Amino acid sequence: MQKIIFGTDGWRGLLDEEVNLVNIRRVAQAFSMYIKQKTSKGKVAIGFDGRRNSGLFALEFGRVLMANGIETFISQGVVPTPVLSFFTRENACTAGVMITASHNPPEYNGLKFKSANGAPFSTEETAIIESLIDLEQPALSYQNPLQTDFLKPYIKHLEEIIDFKTIRNAGLSVLIDSMGGAGMNLMADISFWNQVYCESIYANPETDFAGRIPEPIEKNLAPLSDELKFGQYSVGFATDGDADRLGVMDEKGRWVNIQEVILYLAGFMVKKYGARGGVVKTSSVTDKVLSLGKNRFPVKVHDVQVGFKYVSEAMIEHHAVFGAEESGGFGFFNHLPERDGIFSAFMFLQMLAESGEKTLSTFLEKKRNEFGLIFYDRIDVHTSKPERHDILPALAERAPKTLGNFSVRSIKNFKSSRGLINGLKFYLEGNPRWLLLRVSETEPMVRIYAEGENPDEVRQLLSEGQRLFE
Repeated sequence: MQKIIFGTDGWRGLLDEEVNLVNIRRVAQAFSMYIKQKTSKGKVAIGFDGRRNSGLFALEFGRVLMANGIETFISQGVVPTPVLSFFTRENACTAGVMITASHNPPEYNGLKFKSANGAPFSTEETAIIESLIDLEQPALSYQNPLQTDFLKPYIKHLEEIIDFKTIRNAGLSVLIDSMGGAGMNLMADISFWNQVYCESIYANPETDFAGRIPEPIEKNLAPLSDELKFGQYSVGFATDGDADRLGVMDEKGRWVNIQEVILYLAGFMVKKYGARGGVVKTSSVTDKVLSLGKNRFPVKVHDVQVGFKYVSEAMIEHHAVFGAEESGGFGFFNHLPERDGIFSAFMFLQMLAESGEKTLSTFLEKKRNEFGLIFYDRIDVHTSKPERHDILPALAERAPKTLGNFSVRSIKNFKSSRGLINGLKFYLEGNPRWLLLRVSETEPMVRIYAEGENPDEVRQLLSEGQRLFE
């Protein structure tokens, strides 16, 4: 039997080779055992994206749950992950399961677990399920789970929260690229029903995502950029394979750094809804967010390690108004403590409408004058050397006092689900100026992030990060 190891957000692997019916049943049986440990009357919702075999895996997972006496609901068709999360919370389910590999290439599949509040499972919960795998042989019901409309209550909720009147009166027009993923025509349909002009491209779920990797970052969004250049739009959006992440482009087809998106959304949420329990950001997010608390609004900023489950946990703990990660995931207090690309796009659109600007480029010009420019970059280094996991613990014990031309003011370490240091953030003299080093738990890769006061500083810090790993 292959060993199944969960990462920061669920389990992902190669289709057929790793993610197949046999292994789906093994995970489903362990999950069933966990649910029965929690409650005698478990209730679970299952959703799935448009990848190959996702619907089949969802049915098989559900049949295992039903054989274990767990009440089970399955979506009528492809749905975004946040729709599954919302249904799980609103229907008082014990947990939710989403069959997806998120933004990974089409040859991958996997699953995500959702808690009763719609947030990702905690590290501790995931570890328990992992420990239960193969302790019991999977049972299998001859009946299929009850097919249920997950979309209707989600749409109703969005129409209650989003200020469509303001968006409509602003006369904004939108183009969204669903990247052949689970976002489908959802944003365009909701916009149409609320008299907001929105067109979509690549709206039909495709098993190969129309030849693209379904991650909404600049290098993957040439089709969106081209459509924006020759259209008459105010803003462009893109959602990933399971529609829980968001990418943004201006009306001229130019990519907007996600760090800017985070900064402006954080400021909008605090100004509109109050500081509440503050703002949560991952350590890879620009430290310019800290300026929200110093110069503009009395808000506490909580810095957590990379991974949206850590953002969710902090949002719940502190009753935060907003949470964000560098890879395009945003959580809102009035929606879910979880990523949602569709909801995030509408909130961004509402922010643009309330600003009085007619295009994103004029909005950005105003904001950049207010906050200054953000100088940030990240590099991913592929390496399969086993010793990569030993470098950061060693650096934590004998940390350098300088990096390049800058003194190290302080260091913060982050630990993996197995208690090992897998992240180090060096805070340097200057504002903002930092270097973050991370080792992936599930991929042969190290990631290096840096923010500085100009592009040359960022390049220098990234080079220093590479040198430390080497």
